[in-house]
Amino acid sequence: MDREFAYTDADFNKVRSELRALAGINLADSKVSLVYSRLAPRVRKLGLKAIKQYLTYLETHPDEQEHFINALTTNLTSFFREPHHFDLLNEFIQSGERCERVWCAASSTGEEPYSIAMTLVKAFGQFDISSRVIASDIDSNVLNKASLGIYPLDKVDPIENKKNFFLRGKGPNKGQARVVPQLRHLIEFRQVNLLDTQYPIQEGLDVIFCRNVMIYFDKETQVQILEKLLQKLRPGGLYIAGHSENFNHLGHLITPVGRTAYRKV
Repeated sequence: MDREFAYTDADFNKVRSELRALAGINLADSKVSLVYSRLAPRVRKLGLKAIKQYLTYLETHPDEQEHFINALTTNLTSFFREPHHFDLLNEFIQSGERCERVWCAASSTGEEPYSIAMTLVKAFGQFDISSRVIASDIDSNVLNKASLGIYPLDKVDPIENKKNFFLRGKGPNKGQARVVPQLRHLIEFRQVNLLDTQYPIQEGLDVIFCRNVMIYFDKETQVQILEKLLQKLRPGGLYIAGHSENFNHLGHLITPVGRTAYRKV
């Protein structure tokens, strides 16, 4: 394959080891082309000639680490993805459980934390609530996008009662929708790396959403991260995982309460 920049198997393996060291993410053997396509724009922007040169630059410029992580992390998301989890959150609130603080620990471009906030508003019947959502991600670019709360109309159109939660753009903003300020006010965005030894989140959370991110870590790292997350969750609190993540074998930590959802023991 003809490529603009020199790129070898050794380069790919170095990228894998760097990404694992910085973010704990394990890249599969099949991601050779994806890595090139994600890093090539950075190589071009920096005026370099090869991926190997870029990796040397990465070693000598710590501020490049953020761009490196941002380029290689996948951010697939949508509003009310895996809708049964939002039904479960509503049931949790309707049962009388305290739900003051919810952490969305892999918030990507914001669709998930806004879906959580909409669920809270619907459950309590008003915007004026004491509940708050903390939305975090390792990727600063997606956090900035999430904070703006602007989305294409086709992403927003399937949402029930969307007129309560979005303003339709006009003129140059036609074809887009912006989250209403009352909903945006319920969310605080923070940059958090789940590999960090400690998280800058106060303990006593009522609910944690950490969906479809554990799949990027090996089994040992998954358990370590889960234990750190659960330190922030109150006993009886709700932990919601992704559709391909299963923690039923960790009964000493959490107990299943539905499809990939758990209560802290």
